[in-house]
Amino acid sequence: MADIKREQERDELHRTIWGIADELRGSVDGWDFKSYVLGIMFYRYISENLTNYINKLEHDAGNIGFEYALMSDEYAETARETLVESKGFFILPSELFCNVRKRASRDENLNETLENVFRHIEESAKGSFSEDDFAGLFDDIDVNSNKLGATVGKRNEKLVKLLDGIGNMNLGNYQDNTIDAFGDAYEYLMGMYAGNAGKSGGEFFTPQEVSELLTKLAIVGKTEINKIYDPACGSGSLLLKASKILGKDKVRQGFYGQEINITTYNLCRINMFLHDIGYDKFDIANEDTLLSPQHWDDEPFEVIVSNPPYSIKWEGEDNPVLINDPRFAPAGVLAPKSKADMAFIMHSLSWLATNGVASIVCFPGIMYRGGAEQKIRKYLIDNNFIDCIIQLPSNLFYGTSIATCIMVLKKSKADNKTLFIDASAEFVKVTNNNKLTDANIEKIVSEFTSREDAPHFARLVSYDEIKENDYNLSVSTYVEAEDIREKVDIVKLNAEIEEIVAREQALRDEIAKIIAEIENGK
Repeated sequence: MADIKREQERDELHRTIWGIADELRGSVDGWDFKSYVLGIMFYRYISENLTNYINKLEHDAGNIGFEYALMSDEYAETARETLVESKGFFILPSELFCNVRKRASRDENLNETLENVFRHIEESAKGSFSEDDFAGLFDDIDVNSNKLGATVGKRNEKLVKLLDGIGNMNLGNYQDNTIDAFGDAYEYLMGMYAGNAGKSGGEFFTPQEVSELLTKLAIVGKTEINKIYDPACGSGSLLLKASKILGKDKVRQGFYGQEINITTYNLCRINMFLHDIGYDKFDIANEDTLLSPQHWDDEPFEVIVSNPPYSIKWEGEDNPVLINDPRFAPAGVLAPKSKADMAFIMHSLSWLATNGVASIVCFPGIMYRGGAEQKIRKYLIDNNFIDCIIQLPSNLFYGTSIATCIMVLKKSKADNKTLFIDASAEFVKVTNNNKLTDANIEKIVSEFTSREDAPHFARLVSYDEIKENDYNLSVSTYVEAEDIREKVDIVKLNAEIEEIVAREQALRDEIAKIIAEIENGK
């Protein structure tokens, strides 16, 4: 039933987004359209979040008929300081999404109105602890762009359609939705404009089902954790799964991440607010994780989840400082300059707590290639850091059909063995992509937890066997694929062939006899 409800909610959300795209077709490029939709969604959410928060305080105090959206700006100003302290930001009643939308079709200066509203929201946090979390949040929504229209009038027409379309989204109580509406909207938009996504820096959004699997693997046996970290956090979907699965209060010290792309970094911060994560409970940084990590003072982390970029270039051995970096030095070698995958793995291992678990989506090549990558695999296996390797199905991610893997790292393993799981058949086909179902996820997590051999699915492999295989970590090396070819009984088949040949000969004899009779008759 949960799967059915989830798909119904998704279908409704997708239809709404498609309707907005249809209204704006031919005027807004897909990649820009994504930023407008997500930005206005965020504006609606924080408006409703603040309104609901204030209304609840007043209703609980006995003021049942109170409605913040109807209050005067002058009166609301008296609560600004208190609200910024508790929520991290402030919005005047006249600048709430619902009120701006109500006036939008009659507002000849709608573009200026929105520009001012966005600036005021960012400025409301200035000088407070939340200043860094709100700075530049609306930078990607250029309401004066010619991409929206050649004239102010045409731009405003498009903005009205955007406000109405997003205002009509049936989102209900955000916390009660079975889908992550913002994450799902982002995923759907990535799918709509997958070609542009590749051209704009190869963003590989982690589907929600993969996020759920990664997070469940990392929190097995835990009911709460100290903090969670993603060194390549993108829009934050992986970090937020822990909040969804454990409950946000069970992530005691908060959510940490780093993202190099400024647009995606802004989306991540927006996503934190949309999930009602307080500004004091997250710390998202915008920098290159491998060369300039921003959370030295916050490590180690009890849970690390990540889908780092596949095989990107990095400075590697061209930078003489890196080989002495405490994150990379233990392996005695740096990841190749053309493939930074192992650098992300070494970074995550370095910042993992003694009792921690890191689950990382990996490009399959790092499991078997030679050279520096083999030396790093040797270091990881010799020191017993690799707990499990999982082969995923192909075609799970937008933008690539590659069958990726998951590497699970631990610093305190109970044995000196590595579990290999072949989950390549654990999926259902949905349109052009494959998807993990709840049952698929449960089967993988259950096997990961039990660590028991299962024919053609999982095998617990000794250190010595991995060493004998030159530290090859490909799942196919250790888990024998099931032979699904039809088994043929050769003896039975030969007998059938002999029978067919005999029948054919009898037919030929009969035909020859008939022909002879006809010829003799003539």
